[in-house]
Amino acid sequence: MADRDNRHPTPNARVSARAIYQTIRRDGEEEMARLVGSLWWSGVAAGIAVSTSVIAEGLLHETLPDNAWRPSLEAFGYCVGFVLVVLGRTQLFTENTITAVLPLMTRTNRESFICIARLWSVVFIANMVGTLVAATFTDVVGFATPEQLAAFHDVSRPLLEKGWIETLLHGIPAGFFVAAMVWMLPNARGSEIWVIVIATYMIALGDFAHVVVGSMEAFLLLLAGEVHIIDALWGCLLPALIGNVLGGTVLFSLLAYGQVRQEID
Repeated sequence: MADRDNRHPTPNARVSARAIYQTIRRDGEEEMARLVGSLWWSGVAAGIAVSTSVIAEGLLHETLPDNAWRPSLEAFGYCVGFVLVVLGRTQLFTENTITAVLPLMTRTNRESFICIARLWSVVFIANMVGTLVAATFTDVVGFATPEQLAAFHDVSRPLLEKGWIETLLHGIPAGFFVAAMVWMLPNARGSEIWVIVIATYMIALGDFAHVVVGSMEAFLLLLAGEVHIIDALWGCLLPALIGNVLGGTVLFSLLAYGQVRQEID
């Protein structure tokens, strides 16, 4: 995640779009220059941390009474994993759809493409490993009660109800909201947690598809024997991945770059 120290010149000053762009671009360059081992373990930690979104949703699902407003309240659990990831400064793939892309827009060359491919591939695979570890610990090791495990499966099953195209389309706003969250954080001024909660609550409330959280759901259902591995990877995770990249990179990052393109060096 971006370094949020010394971003604000005065307590009441609002960081300009140009300054936000330059800050995120520098952070992206630093991330692309990190060692593979550092990226890997940070990505695994992010995968495990963001898996708590499904755990928190499931616990709320089990605890709250079954009525019309339960889905709206349990959706707040979805925010938990993102708070841990963002404030814990670990590597989440969907954040890198903007942080790593802004440097590429400034300096488009072969070296930049290689760096972003390296960053994306390492972080994405590490995130998947992290969610698989979390799902295995939840289901196989059995830290949860049978009632809690059933609730985790209940909140994960909507993943299987969408078709390939629908999942892709639902992945676009999820990618957009995460990129918007990264863009807004420099102006949060000590209210970072609210920026994270608002952006991710919208993803949960809209039942949009986030590939990393979705992988935790898919792995839980896979371990429970409710989905085949091919269906999980091809039917659920691939379209969500494409949608997240479209929403975070093609849509939000291009808009962010377009508004400052004539102002940057």
